[in-house]
Amino acid sequence: MRQVINFDHNWYFQKENTGMPETLPEDWEVVDLPHTWNGVDGQDGRGDYHRGTCWYAKSFRAPKRMEGSRVYVEILAAALSGRVYVNGTEAVYHEGGFSSFRADITDLLKENGENLMAIEVDNSQKSNIYPQMADFTFYGGLYRGVNLIVVSEAHFDLDFFGAPGLKITPKVTGQGAMLSLEAWVKNADEDYTVRYEIQNALGVTEAEAWRPADAPNVQQFLPEAHLWQGVDDPYLYTCTASLVRRNEVVDEVTQRFGIREFSVDPEKGFFLNGRPMKLRGVSRHQDILYRGNALTREDHYRDAELIREVGANTVRLAHYQHSQDFYDACDEYGFIVWAEIPYISTQSDDPAAHENCRSQMKDLICQSYNHPSICFWGISNEITICGEKPGMAENHRDLNALVKELDDTRLTTIAHVSVTPEDSPLHDITDIESYNHYFGWYGGEYTKNEEWLDHYHSKYPKRCIGLSEYGAEGIITYQPDEPKCRDYSEAYQAEYHEHMAKILMEREYIWSSHVWNMFDFGCAARNEGGVAGRNNKGLVTLDRKIKKEAFYLYKAYWSTEPFVYVCGKRYARRADNTTTVKVYSNRPSVSLYVGGRLFETKEADKIFIFEHVPLEEGFTAVTAKADSCTDSLTLEKVAEKPRIYTLPQEEEEDDNAGAANWFDQAAAEMANVTSLEFPEGYYSINDTVDDILKNKDASNILSNSISAMTGMKIKGSMLKMVGQKTLKDMADMMGGMGRDLPENAMLILNAQLNKIKK
Repeated sequence: MRQVINFDHNWYFQKENTGMPETLPEDWEVVDLPHTWNGVDGQDGRGDYHRGTCWYAKSFRAPKRMEGSRVYVEILAAALSGRVYVNGTEAVYHEGGFSSFRADITDLLKENGENLMAIEVDNSQKSNIYPQMADFTFYGGLYRGVNLIVVSEAHFDLDFFGAPGLKITPKVTGQGAMLSLEAWVKNADEDYTVRYEIQNALGVTEAEAWRPADAPNVQQFLPEAHLWQGVDDPYLYTCTASLVRRNEVVDEVTQRFGIREFSVDPEKGFFLNGRPMKLRGVSRHQDILYRGNALTREDHYRDAELIREVGANTVRLAHYQHSQDFYDACDEYGFIVWAEIPYISTQSDDPAAHENCRSQMKDLICQSYNHPSICFWGISNEITICGEKPGMAENHRDLNALVKELDDTRLTTIAHVSVTPEDSPLHDITDIESYNHYFGWYGGEYTKNEEWLDHYHSKYPKRCIGLSEYGAEGIITYQPDEPKCRDYSEAYQAEYHEHMAKILMEREYIWSSHVWNMFDFGCAARNEGGVAGRNNKGLVTLDRKIKKEAFYLYKAYWSTEPFVYVCGKRYARRADNTTTVKVYSNRPSVSLYVGGRLFETKEADKIFIFEHVPLEEGFTAVTAKADSCTDSLTLEKVAEKPRIYTLPQEEEEDDNAGAANWFDQAAAEMANVTSLEFPEGYYSINDTVDDILKNKDASNILSNSISAMTGMKIKGSMLKMVGQKTLKDMADMMGGMGRDLPENAMLILNAQLNKIKK
């Protein structure tokens, strides 16, 4: 029988590229898996993190096994590429940091004595491996663990793109469900047969089928099938495929599955098993504070529980293949999942990169096919940030065709960056599509979201359109009395989402929406709002310790679990005689008690505002009650509002007087310039951001001009994320995000850059 041996303990790790060790390097650091070398520097805000080749090594004795059996190594993920050696011989090389891969190492093992496994893991930039550029840390390491698998000579296939060797395709019929059961068997003769056993959620066998090992596929009918109904009833069956030789089971594979059907209508949105379901949920990255992406199964399930608590029914798993543990959790919790590959932000100019896209897509689908939660395969995300490059549409058509070849039961989708033109050739390739819009944060008012969506739907009524990303930064330290865009406050983040939650629930044609993001996540290049190294748009902090106010706002809209939440807990010290208290609840009425006495009872929809709440000298206890639910906070009346509640002046992005003065001075100086010039050997708006950042003077011009044009202070570390984009491309992007650029902005910027010699 198959043995899966956990191989996670006592690895020796070296952060330098010392080359493959010939003996166990006992002077290296001892680590257990899962492990990443970027757990700290990928989030600490220093603007850089280690990207390169590192090594893992482990000494072990060959597993005891029967004669003729085979030993495989299974790498659950090696970011961004992994090369495995056993006793000095290469066993396998894999490119793509988010999927599993295996290798038969039987013939490389010493049956007696110690064996040495060495794994070269590399997260450096390579032109042929995606992701190329993105707003998150590309953690390196063996961050999901390693197994040894011992199987008999005849066994279910372990060599096909990391797949389990068993594929289950359910189809709902009028009387039940027809199951297409497919298995792949290696090295079996006429003495071998395959048994399929279908058990319900209680472990009771409901169906069984036997097939010869050389023709194992079968159609199995399941009468009165219990459907998988998403979060309402995520009912799971189990299929066990056994490889039988006469009276002995020699190998076995078990997979859970759910029976469901779904569709998307351009007017009415998503349907599950014939019932309409508004898909409203979150996106998720796979990292935790100072542990990076080295998560345990328990970590993944804790994340799923937090998503369940907020009431989401859909999760977009950005921007790569996630752990099978998390897909398992999504199956159990009933989330509708959008799964995608890291074809993101820019298309590599290396022709070999497209084959890497295809390979990562094969890994994703083959390894994850049996999960009922997955309904959508994502082709790409914001791929036009650096412009629509030659061959981009053709590559998307090829990927879409590949997905349909591998899996014609699910829908394909794409996440467009906000500025993707409405007539882009990238439209109408996938079955459905979405846009990432940040109106109300990076540019424009948040009311522009519904204006854009309604306009687009009216103009293209046959396109199924969703909102794949939207959000605002929320840092819990900052507590303004009058929240405003880009003040990084928890209060503005909540106000933004109050608007977004309402307008999205009102529009049935939006087939899905996904908050960016469920959790704060690591981004080594970022330095915003006084918190460096992270993207702070999460509803929950990176350490999973604090749920921001916006979390409870969505809980009010999405969850049926009765609750009440009093906002403003972090704004604990207030300087006025009276204050305003905001309460979120999914109950129809809320009563507010001040100092133990009833202050007021209000009826409202989700958001309850109590004004002129009196503050006593010293401390005032405030309690909200909705049915049997209560929540409280304590406020302290002070003479002056603490400075810590206000974003430091140098961080305020709308305080750009210096940059504005620079722009005014530059405009006056360039008054006689009337046309764009591109003198050879000097900088211009046709240069890429990367090239400009290499020159200090040119870099300062770029930084000042962006501050003047956008009202945002963007540091060089952030600009590196769009390093391949020219300044002309960036101007187009800012315009599409609702930024009104100053008159003659690009003419003035170009003339200033023309002064700087390369």
